[in-house]
Amino acid sequence: MKFNRFEDMLVWQESRFFVSQIYDVMSNCKDYGFKSQMQRAAVSIMNNIAEGFERRSNKEFVNFLFIAKGSCGEVRSMLYLSEDLCLLSGEKVMMLQERSEKISRMLSTLIKYLNNHP
Repeated sequence: MKFNRFEDMLVWQESRFFVSQIYDVMSNCKDYGFKSQMQRAAVSIMNNIAEGFERRSNKEFVNFLFIAKGSCGEVRSMLYLSEDLCLLSGEKVMMLQERSEKISRMLSTLIKYLNNHP
C-alpha cells in the first residue's frame, strides 16, 4: 500500500465526504457550541490522516491515525446526543453513524497494515 499523496487514500476521501455531510446536516443548528464541536471533531479526522501521512514515518502516521479514530468516536458519540436533543432525526443519525463506523474500520485496517509493514 504505497501512496504519494494523502489525497489518494480512500480513507481520507471518505473522511472528506463525511465532513461535508456533517456540515450539511448541522447547517440549521442553532446550538452553535454543539455544532462547532461536532464540525471540528469531523474535520479532525481528515486532517489527522493528512498530517500523519505528511510526517513520512509509519510510527508517527499510526499515532495520528489513532487520533483520527478517536475523533471518529467523538463524532459518533455526539450524533447520539444530537438525536437525544432532537437536533437531528434518527434516520440522519443512523446514516452518519454507519459512515463513521466505516471510516473507523478503515483506519483500524490501515493502522494494522502500517504496524505490520514498518
